[in-house]
Amino acid sequence: MTKKTPLLTTPENLLVNLTLHNVSASLLSEFAEKIVRPYYNNNLNAAIQDLINKTLSEQEFIHSHITYTRNQDKQ
Repeated sequence: MTKKTPLLTTPENLLVNLTLHNVSASLLSEFAEKIVRPYYNNNLNAAIQDLINKTLSEQEFIHSHITYTRNQDKQ
């Protein structure tokens, strides 16, 4: 039997460079103007990290809700 290795086995403090492709300049400008400048003191890096973390938290919440609902329907 083949062992499955975890997708990421690296420490949390490992930093990677991120490149965005095909994102419109107007979308980035609006994000910077409405989110980054007032809430993150022009720190785009912190804003994107927070956006990713909040998205993952929301996804986990939705997944747990779906799982709970499916389990309730089986009862």
